[in-house]
Amino acid sequence: MPANRTPMRKIRDVLRLRLAAGLSIRQIKDSTKISVGAIQKLLRKADELGLVWPLPDELDDSQLARLFYPGADTAPFTRYQVPDWSALHQELKRKGMTKQLLWEEYTQQYPNRCYSYSQFCDRYRQWCGQQKRSMRQTHRAGEKCFVDYCGPTVPIICASTGEVRQAQVFVAVLGASNYTYAEATLSQSLPDWLGSHVRMLGYFGGSTEIVVPDNLRSGVSRACRYDPDLNPSYQQWAEHYQVAVVPARPYRPKDKAKAEVGVQIVERWILARLRHHSFFSLAEVNQCIRALLEELNEKPFKQLPGNRRQAFEQLDRPALRPLPSHPYRYVEIKRVKVNIDYHVQYQQHHYSVPHQYVGETLELHASDTLITLYFRQRPVASHPRKHRPGTTTEASHMPKRHQKQQQWTPGRLKNWAKDIGPEVLTWVAEQLAAKAHPEQAYRICLGLLNLSRDYPAERLDAACGIANREGLIRLKQIKSILLSNRDRLPETLSVQAELPQQHENIRGPHSFH
Repeated sequence: MPANRTPMRKIRDVLRLRLAAGLSIRQIKDSTKISVGAIQKLLRKADELGLVWPLPDELDDSQLARLFYPGADTAPFTRYQVPDWSALHQELKRKGMTKQLLWEEYTQQYPNRCYSYSQFCDRYRQWCGQQKRSMRQTHRAGEKCFVDYCGPTVPIICASTGEVRQAQVFVAVLGASNYTYAEATLSQSLPDWLGSHVRMLGYFGGSTEIVVPDNLRSGVSRACRYDPDLNPSYQQWAEHYQVAVVPARPYRPKDKAKAEVGVQIVERWILARLRHHSFFSLAEVNQCIRALLEELNEKPFKQLPGNRRQAFEQLDRPALRPLPSHPYRYVEIKRVKVNIDYHVQYQQHHYSVPHQYVGETLELHASDTLITLYFRQRPVASHPRKHRPGTTTEASHMPKRHQKQQQWTPGRLKNWAKDIGPEVLTWVAEQLAAKAHPEQAYRICLGLLNLSRDYPAERLDAACGIANREGLIRLKQIKSILLSNRDRLPETLSVQAELPQQHENIRGPHSFH
């Protein structure tokens, strides 16, 4: 700017202070910091032009400056070339990109009109502060994916019964590009939660470094601000895809602002459009959601160039990690305790483990076809999964004495007991039925049947008859009956027959009113 040229806003101030406020030239000098000579020149020119205060409304600063300096360039003077901050903001999302590199490219492009590095960073921070709050977080390409469920649900009508089920809507948003995925599931249970994650990565064509979920019970067993516990199946999914799961802190929605905004957008641009539709299957819902999802990802940004799909192709897709050769298959993981019979229970079926682990707590992994049991991260047993009640026992898991008993079956024991007597058969059958596993009763039944070597069949059958009537279930009780010869005693008279029926100390119903 020429030294003899007064700034445009200063011209207006000088005229206001002289014509409206009536200040002297010295007072105007102290207020505006303009030299006395420059003020005198402006006032003489104003007199020549016949200007009065207030100035006409149509007289802007540029027109006013042309009146006083006809030969001067009155266009706003810009010393620096202002960078395209929105484009730089997008570039910073690329993996490995820094402000230093962008500044160096900027100085090469405008060597004589560039900011210094500190000015460049300061202007960028000012620009970020003027954007929406969601723009303040910087996410590197391929770094984070935010997942959550929508609040509204989609009703699905059963065509045969008319029953209405509310489908849940899963939403995932990539941090750098805002590329969005959505689908409907029948519930928020763990199998549906992990299934949505698998299909989400398939839609993206790769995996991010970090997944940020909410503290949903399906994903987080124990919510904590600093050290949350993930569900074991969720951990296994993360290991399969080599992903780090970092749950948002409880009651801190800013930790997953991308997911919050993504859910809001899906609710407005997808679910709101489907509110008048009637659906009769989950597949119909997802077909409509997928069509509207493609439209959403191609919708232009309001403040940034391009759309979600273009940003995804430029930023996230090149940075995503490749997927494993096989997708993750859901495995239910639960802690089980080994019973005294060296079996564990899962969905009404019992599976054996080596007998040395009786009383220990194991980790059971249940897939569609296989049951695997782990002790301290080491596999100790594996069985084909059974979907019906019953028992699966491997001979090598038994103690040696039990392996010898394995040749016995309930039918064989009952046939032996039947040969001795009906009361013996009844007692043995009740013992076998009382146990969760018939094998648990083999030992006591064999102990009873072997008594036939020391006692006649008649005495053993009579002793079992007494035990059946009195509910005696211990083998030593039957042995006591035989040793005391109680089975040989005649049946005694009933107590009712031995007591007198009429006595002065006996009161009847008439004594109680």
